[in-house]
Amino acid sequence: EAARTMLIFSRAPLFLWAEAMATACFTQNRSIIHRRFNKTPYELINGRKPDISFLHVFGALCYPKNDREDIGKLGAKGDIGFLIGYSADSCAYRIYN
Repeated sequence: EAARTMLIFSRAPLFLWAEAMATACFTQNRSIIHRRFNKTPYELINGRKPDISFLHVFGALCYPKNDREDIGKLGAKGDIGFLIGYSADSCAYRIYN
């Protein structure tokens, strides 16, 4: 349900359903509190509270920096894309452009 809602709300193409599902699992594991333990699943596994300050809305418009060397003097320094998820290893974002 969460992935379907995220896809509809962001008007993202349906082929991004796997990214929406992964993002829904990522955010729910860090935000939904288990009634029995009064903790999130992330807290139960890792023993500490998750940092959720970097979370953004699925499908949010973003401008990743274009740091290639061949952009030229008047070339665009940023690309247009939208957020489709988060990296599991670090505080990085997954962007579709």
